[in-house]
Amino acid sequence: MRVTASGTAFCNQNFAEDSGGTPMIEFGKFKALTFDCYGTLIDWETGITRLVQPWLDEIGSPVPAELVVTSFALHQAKHQQTRPALLYPEVLIRTWRDIEKTFGWPENPAHADAFSNSVPDWPPFADTIESLRYLKQFFQLGILSNVDNASLAGTLQQLVVPFDLTVTAQDVESYKPGLPHFERCFELFTAKGISRDEILHVAQSKHHDIKPGRDLDLTTVWVNRRHNRPGTGATLATEAEPHLTVHSLAELIALHKAQQPAVSAG
Repeated sequence: MRVTASGTAFCNQNFAEDSGGTPMIEFGKFKALTFDCYGTLIDWETGITRLVQPWLDEIGSPVPAELVVTSFALHQAKHQQTRPALLYPEVLIRTWRDIEKTFGWPENPAHADAFSNSVPDWPPFADTIESLRYLKQFFQLGILSNVDNASLAGTLQQLVVPFDLTVTAQDVESYKPGLPHFERCFELFTAKGISRDEILHVAQSKHHDIKPGRDLDLTTVWVNRRHNRPGTGATLATEAEPHLTVHSLAELIALHKAQQPAVSAG
């Protein structure tokens, strides 16, 4: 067992320490990487901001887009947890209506519809596609996402790199941090000969992914995309200790490359 400076104990056999005593994942022990999609691979906060800022300008609202994103996180979670079988576009419609009420804006059905259909337009982070291309050489890749199949299909076209499996909220009629996404993932990878301790889960949301991942004894990587900004943005605040923290996928790739054996030029 290893204990970090924060006092967190680790028993996972895929965990090691570097020469300075800092916990470090042994990437060679994994066969699959699973990702939360939105917030980790896809910059949904930028996507939402690009969509709603013109609406705020149109009505002359002084509410900053960052506050809209925070409100989005709260209202979305309410609808996801009270109606786990509700398809994501309907979650977004109800969420936008709640946002309008929260800030006292006039109800605009066209805005609600546009919000619900906006997922495929949310852009990937700058490092996402090249990182996925690199990781595909070494691992099977999966996505565990709180959206519907049609929305994810649009996103997958942007990501370009093919995934070996996907699990959506529509597939399991549940939203993370519920466990059905993870349980279905284990079933699908077991059929491919990949066990739970050979899966590395990579995510930006402690609430939706790191906490349930740790509860299920998954090795987890927290991609702290908001490391240079306060608050948790489009996700909810939750205390959870990942096995490894990085600020970007590019940083994760650099750590993986550092563990690869040197290739002789001769």
